[in-house]
Amino acid sequence: MTLLGAAEEPSCYSRLVNDWVCADYVSDRQQEIVDATLQHIGITVVSVLLGLVIAFPLALLARRLPRLESAILAITTGIYTVPSLALFPLLVPFTGLSATTVVIGLALYALTILVRSLLEGLRAVPDDVRESATGLGYGPGGLLMRIELPLALPVLVAGLRVATVSTVALTTVGSLVAYGGLGNLIKDGVLTNFRAELFTASVLCVVLAVLLDLLLVLLQRVLTPWTKGAAA
Repeated sequence: MTLLGAAEEPSCYSRLVNDWVCADYVSDRQQEIVDATLQHIGITVVSVLLGLVIAFPLALLARRLPRLESAILAITTGIYTVPSLALFPLLVPFTGLSATTVVIGLALYALTILVRSLLEGLRAVPDDVRESATGLGYGPGGLLMRIELPLALPVLVAGLRVATVSTVALTTVGSLVAYGGLGNLIKDGVLTNFRAELFTASVLCVVLAVLLDLLLVLLQRVLTPWTKGAAA
């Protein structure tokens, strides 16, 4: 009788129990959770990288032509104020119900942070450093790639960290077009009142944001070893 009762006991994520924390759910739906997490990571990373690729020339243009700076910053900030519930459907006619829609939308959202951080980082390079590099024979391209960008990295990475954490959160909205990574699980958990699914996906989003942030901190330390001596 005891064994039979134990066998008939409802699972912690059944309709009768519906616990927030449920190890059985994580075990039974492991592949589904892994697939959603990998999709979330992929969309986040590609979106931030695309945003960086777009932000780089915009920041250089704003620095070279100060008259355009206000317009560029206004446009990138304006895009960020567009609700994702409106932006993604606006992209669908051009990119369809695909991951591309989510990636483009998130890359556009990241511009407001990345363009500003690039501009501030480049402006933080001392003028005497630029003059010394020019005196040593560096042309505009060499000055930018070998002097200015390395010195601007701390500010750039700081902006990149904010953009990445923000993108991790915004990726969940991609569930509107069925490409939201963990957002798909969150949406399903809300619609079906599936607490274990909702809680697990939400916690994974937080963990993912923290891990990516730590990874960028480590990357900055590797790329800017001279800052350790300055801090000491």
